[in-house]
Amino acid sequence: MTTEPALVHRDAATAARTLNFTDDGVTPNNPDLPVLFFPDAIADGASSDQIEALYRSNGWHGTWTATVFDYEHYHPDAHEVLTVASGSASLRIGGRSGKVMAVNAGDVLMLPGGIGHMRLDQTDDFAVCGGYPPDQPHGTIIRAPDERNEDHIAQIAALSRPENDPVFGEDGPLVVLWGGARE
Repeated sequence: MTTEPALVHRDAATAARTLNFTDDGVTPNNPDLPVLFFPDAIADGASSDQIEALYRSNGWHGTWTATVFDYEHYHPDAHEVLTVASGSASLRIGGRSGKVMAVNAGDVLMLPGGIGHMRLDQTDDFAVCGGYPPDQPHGTIIRAPDERNEDHIAQIAALSRPENDPVFGEDGPLVVLWGGARE
C-alpha cells in the first residue's frame, strides 16, 4: 500500500479523466463503474519491473508486461490496470461504439470488469504493464462478440471493488471514484 515518489506523479491522481460506457449489444462494458484515465501518471524512464512492483506493493497481482490484444475483448471476472511502460498506441476503449484513445509512456488506464478494449495501432517499442486486484488474479479473456453470453453481465455486477488503487495506494482515486471496497 505504497507509492514510490520517484515513480509516481502524485499530482496525476487529481487529474483523472472518467469515461462511461454502456452495453452496446456486443460488449457488455460496465454500467456502474467508469474507466479511469491518468495521463502521465508514471515518471519517464520507469521500467516494467518497477511498474509491476508498484502494483504488487498496492496489493494487485497477476502482473504482466506485453501489449494489448489487437482484437476486441473484455474480462467479465476481473478489473484491470494498464500502464504504458514504453512507446505509444491507439486503443479503442468501450467496445465498437467506444472511444479511440492515444496513450503514451506513463499513462495509466483502470478498466472495470466488462469494458471492451483493443489495440488499433502501436509504435515498435510499445509495451504495457497489466495487473488485477488480489481476489481477481487474472482476467478471463472474452472475445467480443464471439464468446459473449448473458452470464457475463451477472459476473461483472458481482465483482468486488478493489480496496487499493494499484498506482496511488490505499486512498487513491480508484477507491474514491469507484466507491471503495464492496463484497
